[in-house]
Amino acid sequence: MNNWNEILTEQDIDLLTEKSFTRPQIIFKHSVTCGVSAYANFKLGEGSDSLLAKADINYLNLLRHRSVSNYIAKKFSVTHQSPQIIVLKSGNPVYNTSHNAISVKTILDKAL
Repeated sequence: MNNWNEILTEQDIDLLTEKSFTRPQIIFKHSVTCGVSAYANFKLGEGSDSLLAKADINYLNLLRHRSVSNYIAKKFSVTHQSPQIIVLKSGNPVYNTSHNAISVKTILDKAL
């Protein structure tokens, strides 16, 4: 998680949306008190080198920044879920999954 960018504000979302025009952006929404979310975080952490070779990983602590999560849902027309992965390319979500479906291999195969 050391190379992951923490999302704190709506402006951070706007910035990473712009960045997605030159490099894919992964948004990981994480609920730190949820066991399923903790497992998704663990799986992503184990495969983060593979993901970071192709995209930036951006982390949102959902419990601290719920309003930012709501902004993401509205901006990209995706249903709020937690844990959740959203991959952005050229300003648009190209992949969205949640819960136990979160997998580094699937993100690499379907979105990157």
